[in-house]
Amino acid sequence: MKKAFITGITGQDGAYLAKLLLEKGYEVHGGVRRISQPETTRLDLLGVTGDVHLHEFDLTEQMNIYRVIRDVEMDEFYNLAAQSFVGASWELPIYTAEVDGMAVVKILDTLRTVRPDCRFYQASTSEMFGLVQEVPQKETTRLYPRSPYGVAKVYGHYITMNYRESFDMHASSGILFNHESPLRGKEFVTRKITLGLAALAHGGTAPVELGNMDAKRDWGFAGDYVEGMYRMLQQDQADDYVLATNETTTIRDFFTFAASALGMDLVWEGEGESETATDTKTGKQVMKVNPRFYRPAEVELLIGDPSKAREKLGWEPKVTVRQLAEMMAKSDYDALA
Repeated sequence: MKKAFITGITGQDGAYLAKLLLEKGYEVHGGVRRISQPETTRLDLLGVTGDVHLHEFDLTEQMNIYRVIRDVEMDEFYNLAAQSFVGASWELPIYTAEVDGMAVVKILDTLRTVRPDCRFYQASTSEMFGLVQEVPQKETTRLYPRSPYGVAKVYGHYITMNYRESFDMHASSGILFNHESPLRGKEFVTRKITLGLAALAHGGTAPVELGNMDAKRDWGFAGDYVEGMYRMLQQDQADDYVLATNETTTIRDFFTFAASALGMDLVWEGEGESETATDTKTGKQVMKVNPRFYRPAEVELLIGDPSKAREKLGWEPKVTVRQLAEMMAKSDYDALA
């Protein structure tokens, strides 16, 4: 039986990956930060909490990282843990650099020393492209991050590449574009939209407040993307891969898809900071722009080219962005019933 270790196992991607690996017959271990009671809500929702082995694991503590890697005889290591909210990285730039950047080299160097045959996956991100230098973005596109989060992830990405090339480690990076699900954190824009709309559909009156409605993202389903992570570590040679849908959608359109799933018919009015959306069936204003949610440096357009993953891994997304918005909106509506 293969053993896998997942940092961030209690997060969206970690929970879906744990479920996938368990279904493939793995013994699954995961790292959680030291708190009074581990937050296992996502694992609970997928019904796998009792099937995984949890370990106290802190990305800022080198000796803790060393002891866990020494004690768990892992075949595969998936580094999914991060300070993953772009907005928060402006308030926590040093912490973000430590957790999203320096922690990666701590893990890699420990693996090189203690478990050199263990295969490693690094969760890279489309936010590394930032001010995009070509459209669509692929593995060879020049990186131009526009946030402390993106900058830290660039370090994690390149140090993974360096350890692969310098020490012949099986270390791969997945450059994942936005991937969402009903398990997405409430601070992320997609979940903020679906939670707000669900509350309105249940009789609420507070409109959802958002920032730049023209920002475009390449959105897929997290359950599809963890399959790509797994496939990367099954290859004979480690490499870097973009996982994306190759379709771009504005925040406005995602909002419209989610609203439609809950029976709303929207009319959009105004521009920029004056833009609003109203449900014609109820007359409620369901969205208004709040400049407080603008980023200091906006990432306007992200769209990935997953050709390499399709050709070498046999991977492609199954869930469309409209299906994703509907899935998330209905899940949040049902949860409030």
